[in-house]
Amino acid sequence: MDLGLKDKGVLVMASSGGIGRGVATEFAREGANVMLFARSADKLAATADAIADETGKRPAFTVGDITSLADVEMAVANTVEQCGGLWALFNNTGGPPAGGFDQFDDEAWQAAFELTTLGYVRAIRAALPHLRKTGGRIVNNTSVSSKTAVDSLLLSNVFRSGLVGLGKSLARELGPDRILVNTVGAGRIDTDRIEQLDTIWAGKKGITLDAQRAESEATIPLGKYGEPSDFGKIVAFLCSESNGYLSGQNILIDGALVEAY
Repeated sequence: MDLGLKDKGVLVMASSGGIGRGVATEFAREGANVMLFARSADKLAATADAIADETGKRPAFTVGDITSLADVEMAVANTVEQCGGLWALFNNTGGPPAGGFDQFDDEAWQAAFELTTLGYVRAIRAALPHLRKTGGRIVNNTSVSSKTAVDSLLLSNVFRSGLVGLGKSLARELGPDRILVNTVGAGRIDTDRIEQLDTIWAGKKGITLDAQRAESEATIPLGKYGEPSDFGKIVAFLCSESNGYLSGQNILIDGALVEAY
């Protein structure tokens, strides 16, 4: 299927690895002009080279931090200048620290808010003037914790849930501008973040990492972790012209891990 993304400018946040890289790869595979964004120039360059080898289309990249307003605004400006405009924004970031309520002081809560929520708000604010011209797309990445609390991920449970409200509100507010806004929630996608969490849980149980992974896979009806490409294909569709009416939704990409309600 031709998703209608060829030569469209897209900005993928936190895209030097993991889910962001998977999303950027699928955009490039569809012929989009991709702008990567992350903190490490070396990782971004390596990712851009790898995506070019895999898809034949090399992304551009901007080095910056999602918690920096200036960096986020620069990423949007670079996308418009180098990618021929801005059609789609994929908001994404690494997760806040794992832990329970007694482990976090005010500073930790504020840092998690800056990372998971305000960074998205700033990126959307910077992108909106351009998206209003194109009638483009916004997809915000959260987690299955937006629908069910995940043990030891208190900060993520709180702020990811708030992003669902942001997405639903913006979908209604920006509908008259022909901008579609959706939220996606990652289940157990095979990334460094999931390995980190598996390591924490394995340590608490006194079992090996392989044993923890096997336990986790047994809870997923599809019986396996998802790949970043599985996630990326869905995001590419949501951001495409093939999607002309789906907006305001919170879609879990989790292999049926979380029961619908």
